[in-house]
Amino acid sequence: MFSGIIERLGTVRSASVRDKAMDLTVETGFPDLELGESVAVNGVCLTVETFDSAGVATFHLSGETLSRTPLDQLKAGSRVNLERAVAASTRLSGHIVQGHVDGVATLASVEKAGDSYALRVFVPQALRQYVVEKGSITFDGISLTVNDLHDDITRGNQAGFEVGLTIIPHTWEHTNLSTLSVGDRMDVEVDVLSKYVENLLRFSPSLGKVAS
Repeated sequence: MFSGIIERLGTVRSASVRDKAMDLTVETGFPDLELGESVAVNGVCLTVETFDSAGVATFHLSGETLSRTPLDQLKAGSRVNLERAVAASTRLSGHIVQGHVDGVATLASVEKAGDSYALRVFVPQALRQYVVEKGSITFDGISLTVNDLHDDITRGNQAGFEVGLTIIPHTWEHTNLSTLSVGDRMDVEVDVLSKYVENLLRFSPSLGKVAS
């Protein structure tokens, strides 16, 4: 479980794709990693397979992970957002983030807005019911607030909507957002609480079953 508050930017040392899977080596900067612990890499929950005292860690990404995320675009030198799993005593400064990606979004625009940045991100239509204005959403593992929503957007042959975001200077400088270009793909995870509410409404006998 994560909170969407990025701890540090890591650097990809190598990314090797073979047999529809990937071996990923990242310079995390975490000197006290543990074998088998979970680390969110651009918002994707991955397991530490090996590590050293300098924090260089290796992860194995299955074909399932590669098919559902844009992590296959990583290469040596790529900067990635890193967050270790929260402890029970940790302040939940962001929101509940599982590291289980719901889809792939696309950066649609970036504009300077005073000392901040205004972003619009295209999200597939299938996730629209889970996103609300001023609610929480996660892009590349970063817990962000939805400023506004723009519906009925089409990119290529894909229907979707755009999420408007304001990125403050700290977030811009301490995450990978400053390294992205318009058209780049991003992991997106919606607020899991909205999915539980939907499931309860559909299947709870006490609430009455809602037709899907």
